[in-house]
Amino acid sequence: MTRDPSVLPRRGMLLAGLAAPFVPRVARAAERVTFVLNWTAAADHCPYYLAKAQGWYEKAGLDVTIEAGRGSGASAQRVAAGTAQLGIADMPTALLARSRGGNLAAVMTVYANSPQTFYWLRSSGISGPRDFPGRSVGNPPGDAARIMWPVFARRVGIDPGSVRFVNIAPPAKIPSLKSKVIDITTDFWNEHDLKVREFGADLGFQRWSDLGLNPYGNSIIANGDVLAKQPDLVRTFVQVSQRAFAATVADPQPALRALFAAVSGLDDWTQQRQWERVKELMRDPTTTSVALGAFEAARMRADYDLIQSQFEGAQPFDLDKAYTNAFLDTGTKMSAA
Repeated sequence: MTRDPSVLPRRGMLLAGLAAPFVPRVARAAERVTFVLNWTAAADHCPYYLAKAQGWYEKAGLDVTIEAGRGSGASAQRVAAGTAQLGIADMPTALLARSRGGNLAAVMTVYANSPQTFYWLRSSGISGPRDFPGRSVGNPPGDAARIMWPVFARRVGIDPGSVRFVNIAPPAKIPSLKSKVIDITTDFWNEHDLKVREFGADLGFQRWSDLGLNPYGNSIIANGDVLAKQPDLVRTFVQVSQRAFAATVADPQPALRALFAAVSGLDDWTQQRQWERVKELMRDPTTTSVALGAFEAARMRADYDLIQSQFEGAQPFDLDKAYTNAFLDTGTKMSAA
């Protein structure tokens, strides 16, 4: 019988209080861990900076280096290649990498709901995705939305080849849209308030989840060899990070301060509002009842079927080996509100 990976084993310490994250006893030198983000650091990453600034990783025996990423596709490639033991990638992008032989697996979901959103200006004559053909879409080459574009296009009934992609860096998305260098851009829902402030009533947008396209979003992924040979390293990183997220949900200010101390160029107004959207994306029936960061088996099967049916050349693989809840602490759950 195949074990349902959504069922969590009852193991690991259950700690009282968010101020005391999971810290296993160690009697060895700190293990070096390279953790690559999906993009440059922002509010959705602040729990990792909280755990690092408070010394929680270090006390647990990990010397964690957090590196900026260049998109989910790029971070999945790095983790699969072993140049980073752990990283963050949009879940469908990680599954697509796995289907193409990538040596990785997901060990914790951060976004239980897809953050993917398309943005445009109503004044450009676009009223919705059906008006996208013949238009330009600006985003980075490694952007998860670009990788997953064929799935979205088919869902709304347009030809995936009907738009022109333009390579732009993440900070250029709003200026490029404003100057009409591009017609459409992609971004995560947690960045929504910044665009509303910039464009007001002229802003048009389409959330993927509102179309019934709601695969898991950003998730922590691990290199397959690291999972097999250093499971305690993965368990420790996941549980410390899990508790850091719970602490940040309870009070985001220490985590945001840690983020601002480590990363320049971020403004408080944007990051405060981003975090409120992040909490919305983290919450679903599984993360509130099973464990913060837990995957649900039926949803993962749907994500797998999506990849297999929509991408030419995607090879079948054992889904049970592509993700696991085994490293999560069941005592840490996402808040219900």
